[in-house]
Amino acid sequence: MRATLIYGAGDVRVENVPDPTIKEPTDALVRITSACICGSDLHPYGSKEAGAPATIGHEFIGVVEAVGADVTSVRAGDVVIAPFAWSDGTCVFCREGLQPSCLHGGFWNSGDVTGGQAEAVRVPLADGTLVPVPVGADDALIPSLLTLSDVYGTGHHAAVKGGVGPRTTVTVIGDGAVGLLAVMASRRLGAEQIVLMGRHASRTDLGREFGATEVVAERGEEGIARVRDLTGGHGTHVVIEAVGHMPAYEQAYGVVRPGGVISRVGVPQYESAPVGFGSIFGLNIALTGGPAPARAYIEELLPDILDGTLEPGRVFDRTVDLDGVPAGYRAMADREALKVLVRP
Repeated sequence: MRATLIYGAGDVRVENVPDPTIKEPTDALVRITSACICGSDLHPYGSKEAGAPATIGHEFIGVVEAVGADVTSVRAGDVVIAPFAWSDGTCVFCREGLQPSCLHGGFWNSGDVTGGQAEAVRVPLADGTLVPVPVGADDALIPSLLTLSDVYGTGHHAAVKGGVGPRTTVTVIGDGAVGLLAVMASRRLGAEQIVLMGRHASRTDLGREFGATEVVAERGEEGIARVRDLTGGHGTHVVIEAVGHMPAYEQAYGVVRPGGVISRVGVPQYESAPVGFGSIFGLNIALTGGPAPARAYIEELLPDILDGTLEPGRVFDRTVDLDGVPAGYRAMADREALKVLVRP
């Protein structure tokens, strides 16, 4: 089969690799019909040292081709969503809705488990991982359903961990796909004011359509002052940091309200952050966030997509085939594309 391999920074190639096979009775073999490039994929794309190639990609929908003898929840022919972490669904952490911490699970592109930017993949622990959906592989809803594998679940996770609800005020830092879908999730949960901090008009315009009540293009101290001006000088109850760089974190504690919450879902590109008396301790600010348990949220978020109430798939603004994946990475790295849909 053909799969995407990353050799080093900026060096992504599509090559022939061995076909995946069922190895354990709990496995499923899935033919990938839709995948995408994630903002977090851009981290190794920008920094991986040259060397042995690795598979890449962790968001996909596909059709089950075969299942192991112990698999009962899916069968050949099912269209399934695969969240970005595979999990057994039964361990203590899965039962608590923390599938990324599954005692027996893992992540795509680790060990002998390959990635999602490919023609097919072996799915370990298929019963706990895969979610069948009542649509065809080419259904118009597929782009939105694909967001449940990671990006919409991550935006929703940020809002949930932040405690977003009715009468909540929210600032979302970052106009990438996660930030925009954090706006959508915050609106769905009832936030009354959502300030989106971003500088790309085409993206922030979409953010307004998703539910942002104000857009702040300024950054740093100027941006902080602008958000505080919009919130009576207090800041917002919840700040969702969807970037992962230190300036975004500094902006977050600059605009959070005393007693509020900073919820981080941007993969941190730093080892430590201010948490002392002068930043968040003295104002009773909570710091939360982390990798989203996308699997835990799929059933909750699925109905709004199936009935057309919400269209998170609108974050995809470019579609490529497998041969076009390297160009898709370049487009996202150069900020020419928001999020790239891959149709192998």
